[in-house]
Amino acid sequence: QVQLVESGGGSVQAGGSLRLSCAAFGYIASSYSMGWFRQAPGKEREAVATINNNGNIRYADSVKGRFSISQDNAKNTLYLQMNSLKPEDTAMYYCALDPRWWVSLQGFSEYKHWGQGTQVTVSS
Repeated sequence: QVQLVESGGGSVQAGGSLRLSCAAFGYIASSYSMGWFRQAPGKEREAVATINNNGNIRYADSVKGRFSISQDNAKNTLYLQMNSLKPEDTAMYYCALDPRWWVSLQGFSEYKHWGQGTQVTVSS
């Protein structure tokens, strides 16, 4: 009953910035985990950044200092601000939601709800 819709992807040169958005439709429980994941062709899906209802945030080591995750609860929207982009950041980026608040604190990818993904391509 929950639908997640990502937007904001595109093509950018190395060093540039993009801001991804994830709009959530349907009932969202007061306790939850949300996260941004990415997957490049032939590679495993990896967690980029996660956040829960208490505002606890985790980042992948590869994006620390460059990416920031935030949420606008009034709009039921999750954001990922990506700065200083590198070609290695090229991937399909997915938004995910899980009703368990502690999931965002772990390196799990078994979230209950997933968006369709938005492509990010970084050229050198």
